[in-house]
Amino acid sequence: MSIDKATVSKIASLARIKVTEDDLNYYAPQLQNIMKWMDSLQQVNTDNVEPLANVSEIALRLREDVVTDGGITADILKNAPESVEGFFVVSKIVE
Repeated sequence: MSIDKATVSKIASLARIKVTEDDLNYYAPQLQNIMKWMDSLQQVNTDNVEPLANVSEIALRLREDVVTDGGITADILKNAPESVEGFFVVSKIVE
């Protein structure tokens, strides 16, 4: 697949990214190199290879899942410019 300036412009438009003419010239060869690299990965034989969640066989120690409030509400609210009844007060942003 050939990546030219028109293709980069279309990708930028779909991603809602503003790209200048200079950027089109800069990104076109980079995207072309990425596509070549992806094509080379397609040639790798992955038959009989199990999917991995992690490359190492380390089992993580799990802690008991207990929900707590931390008991430090007053300390946390000291950082707030304004609080009411144990909650942060924030300005309204939606009309």
